[in-house]
Amino acid sequence: MHSWPQATARPHSAGSQVWGQAGPTRPRRCPRRGSPHPPRDGDVRGMPASPHWRAKEIKTKLGTLLQKPDSAIDFIIPYPEKPEKPAKAQKPSPEEALQWRDSLEKLLQNPYGLASFSSFLRSEFSEENIEFWVACEDYKRTRSPAKMVEKAKKIYEEFIQTEAPKEVNIDHFTKAVTMKNLVEPSLSSFDMAQKRIFALMEKDSLPRFVRSEFYQELIK
Repeated sequence: MHSWPQATARPHSAGSQVWGQAGPTRPRRCPRRGSPHPPRDGDVRGMPASPHWRAKEIKTKLGTLLQKPDSAIDFIIPYPEKPEKPAKAQKPSPEEALQWRDSLEKLLQNPYGLASFSSFLRSEFSEENIEFWVACEDYKRTRSPAKMVEKAKKIYEEFIQTEAPKEVNIDHFTKAVTMKNLVEPSLSSFDMAQKRIFALMEKDSLPRFVRSEFYQELIK
């Protein structure tokens, strides 16, 4: 099993400073002969700082930055832009919606059907099954090994491990096989668990969905 350690922010001193933040100003004295501090850029002499001093100054700033909490680091490195929301799914015809009654696969393949089914399960406080199924579908489209490991960790912690926030109802054998698969993650690591959850939704959730008022309106 992969081990995914988490980074923790280190405490910082009150006097530390981040690039781009204004700090207290002190009067700059003209360098004197024998001064222990070499002149910097902009000093009275107008001489550029030596490469050694510039490297030391940058190293000091980096050390200060790394001691700052995440909020300070975000000042330098902003979060990536949020992805755009997907276009609104087209409402199906009554004939198309009728096919969902006997086929969960066709229901989930339809964007409007998937959104409607997910909304229905949320109203019953049982959305963990469809969210797990969707996460598995996204995982199987992953091509980067690094991204695969990252997503496998997230799915395991959110849906598989004991007392996970959205733990799905799978049997002990399926859970054991899934955990074994995650020692070396592959595109099929969650296949058995996903099939179990699909069967559970097909047997239990789909019949309740087709009896709902929302679905009845779709097929009129």
